[in-house]
Amino acid sequence: MFRMLKKTAVVAVCCSVAGAGLAGCDDDSGAFHEGLLAGTKKINVAGYSVNVSCTGDAAEGKPVIFLMPGLGDGMDKMAALQRTLSEKNWVCVYDRLGEGKSDKPRGPQSIASSGKVLTAVLARVTAGRPVVLAGHSLGGMIAARYAPDHRDMVKGLVLMDATTPHSVADVTKGIPASATGPAAQLRAQTLAVDAGDNPEKLAIADGEVRSAGNIPVEVIQHGKKYLAAVPVYGPRLERDWSAGQHKWLAISSRSRLSTATNSQHYIYVDQPAIAVQAIQRVAAQVK
Repeated sequence: MFRMLKKTAVVAVCCSVAGAGLAGCDDDSGAFHEGLLAGTKKINVAGYSVNVSCTGDAAEGKPVIFLMPGLGDGMDKMAALQRTLSEKNWVCVYDRLGEGKSDKPRGPQSIASSGKVLTAVLARVTAGRPVVLAGHSLGGMIAARYAPDHRDMVKGLVLMDATTPHSVADVTKGIPASATGPAAQLRAQTLAVDAGDNPEKLAIADGEVRSAGNIPVEVIQHGKKYLAAVPVYGPRLERDWSAGQHKWLAISSRSRLSTATNSQHYIYVDQPAIAVQAIQRVAAQVK
């Protein structure tokens, strides 16, 4: 949501509990299972090294679930989610350029250029299977912007508190330039991050929601308010964020909105069962 860019603790027990091949496990060997990347591997994409992890049940007929972390998060943040989903699904996750163990971008990025990297990664790891993109925060926005242009590949979406379609406007209107104290700091920091002052050097621009057809889509919004540090402007920011989640419903005629009542921004951490169930519901509808 409003990104403070503080790294959270790595899931340190990932490898010891589940073995190599889950996000965050330090294994660069990788292998291929019937054309699908299996394990953790660094692949070359347009001269960059991109860190990817795939694991789980690769039974014929199942789509590839592709997890997309938020800004400031490497794929290790989604290790527990990947592990749970992998019990019944084939699940991949990657570090975008500038995150985790992937290379840093050499210059500015946009949502479109990040999408080009995503296309190349999917081409390497999915063996032509249909894809369900499940993104959190900025990962959700990228997924939602990507799906309409890649209907041949993306057959389902799960957006977990995705960055809103008009996040820049939400901040500039929600916190006036005359604000002082913590509110002014939040405004300045968020706008700087949106302009590209972030690990991915990715500029975030507002835009209308485009249709991806009638694919199954689940939009999950947080239900627990957490902007108490800016009490004057927090209620409007929360309302605008919720309105943005409603706007994402226009991406498909089969969109569904739900609220993770006891979650703040990290829904898949605060209430992982809600995230898992939503992703599994969408995957079950993809043939």
